[in-house]
Amino acid sequence: MPVDRLDRRLSVAPMMDWTDRHCRYFLRQFSPTALLYTEMVVARALVHGDRHRLLAFSAAEQPLALQLGGSDPRELAMAARLGEDFGYLEINLNVGCPSDRVQGGQFGACLMDHPALVADCVAAIRQAVSLPVTVKTRIGIDDREDEQFLEAFVRPVAEAGCATFIIHARKAILSGLTPKQNREIPPLNHERACWLKARFPGLEVILNGGLVGAGDIRPFRSRLDGFMIGRAAYHDPWVLSALHRELIDPDFAAPECDDIVARMAEYAGSRLAEGVPLRAITRHMLGMMNGRPGARAWRRLLSESAAQPGADGKLLQQALRAVEAASY
Repeated sequence: MPVDRLDRRLSVAPMMDWTDRHCRYFLRQFSPTALLYTEMVVARALVHGDRHRLLAFSAAEQPLALQLGGSDPRELAMAARLGEDFGYLEINLNVGCPSDRVQGGQFGACLMDHPALVADCVAAIRQAVSLPVTVKTRIGIDDREDEQFLEAFVRPVAEAGCATFIIHARKAILSGLTPKQNREIPPLNHERACWLKARFPGLEVILNGGLVGAGDIRPFRSRLDGFMIGRAAYHDPWVLSALHRELIDPDFAAPECDDIVARMAEYAGSRLAEGVPLRAITRHMLGMMNGRPGARAWRRLLSESAAQPGADGKLLQQALRAVEAASY
């Protein structure tokens, strides 16, 4: 197994329809080293589709991991090799998504019921690439959420070469709940991730699920290897800066709003020249001013005005001036 030097103390979860390349570039402004993940990319679509559209990213997004969805070892190996060629630093296998569409493709959380197949997938990916191969999973599915079920899944997958497990500390209900409800209704059990680390001390265990700020993380810092933040970082990206200071560098100074806006305006100019609409970028920035005077004007300009013909990066500066004017 290749030496894995990736720092996973702080990471941002893969989130469908959210963590695209524009979102990741924006979030990178708030933490220089947090490990960022792509949206889940279906291995079959990557192998047979537009790989540049699916995999392209800006160098500033690094460190960056590719999450794949699939259950065919050969397809996953081919997709992982493409990810390595594009410059990703980790291949992550999705064994946590509970959506009907994903289950219909025979991957996601339903794979917890097939640990031997997941082990085969991990082994195939490891043979294809020199990158670390990780698995993001739940603590259980449906009525199977005891420690024995989790151990029976983790053990063969670890033996196949997966040294890092990202544990979403809720079970997945495979029928009857929407993906959103599966993030809210099954109760959190952070202690189960701690149990897994104690049971397999040689594994790297990263906690995900229900983490909002430093207060949620501190009780587990000495017991786990890292923490993955999801929607909390998307809705309030300053959370990333606070957690970078908490987990990585106590002297870290959060960036200034005008610096972020200047960099994002420059980035928008580059992407607009490639045909990307401004709204595709600004939709990820709506939460940047939450809780501040002028937040409503910021959101309105970045959502409504960004969709107007001819809108460009100058709109970001205009929105920032609206926020500053509301502060006086």
